Amino acid sequence: MCKKTTHLKFFSLNKKKEYSDEELLLRFKKTGESEYFHLLYERYIPLIYGLCLKYLQNPEQSQDAVIDIYENLSQRIQDYEIKIFKNWLYSVVKNHCFHILKSNKKEIIVDFDSQLMESDMDFPLFSENNDREKEDVLNQCLEKLPDPQRISIEKFFYENKSYVDIVDETGFHLKSVKSYIQNGKRNLKICIEKNLKE
Repeated sequence: MCKKTTHLKFFSLNKKKEYSDEELLLRFKKTGESEYFHLLYERYIPLIYGLCLKYLQNPEQSQDAVIDIYENLSQRIQDYEIKIFKNWLYSVVKNHCFHILKSNKKEIIVDFDSQLMESDMDFPLFSENNDREKEDVLNQCLEKLPDPQRISIEKFFYENKSYVDIVDETGFHLKSVKSYIQNGKRNLKICIEKNLKE
C-alpha cells in the first residue's frame, strides 16, 4: 500500500474548472499532455472512489482501484471514442470493480425481490410454445420498445443473462435493468394484446 499511497495526492479535488470535460479530453488527445487528463480525472475522483467503495466494500482496495483506473486510462484513453466523459467513466469504473470481484470470486450482492426474479423467469410471452402469430406480434412489439428496454429484455430472456451480466455488458445501472425489464414486459403485454385483438 505504501507505493500507492504517494498517488493519493489525486484526492485534492480541483474546484476550478477552466475547461469543460470535452475540452480537456480533446486537448489531451491532441497534445498528449498528461496534465489535461489529470485535471479531467481529478474532477471525478470522489465519484470514482464512492462507486468503488459501494461495490468493493473495502476502503484500501477502493483507493487502489482509483489509482489503477487512472494509470490504465491515461495510457489507453486515446483509443476510445467518448461522447459524454462522465457517463463513459461511470461504466468503466463499474466494469473495473466487477472484474475485481470476479477475480476474487466474491459474490456481488444484488438486492432484488425473489418473487420478481421468479415472475421474470415464468413470463409466458417468451414460452417456446407460442404459436406463429403470437411470435410475430411479439417480435414486432419488441422492435417498438425503447432501446434500453428491448436490450435488457432480449439479454434476459433470449440470452439467459443475469442482471449483473446485463449491467456488465451495457453499462446500465442495476436498478435501471430491473426497471427496464419490468416496464418492457408491461409494454410488451399491452402491445401484444392490442395487436391480437385487431
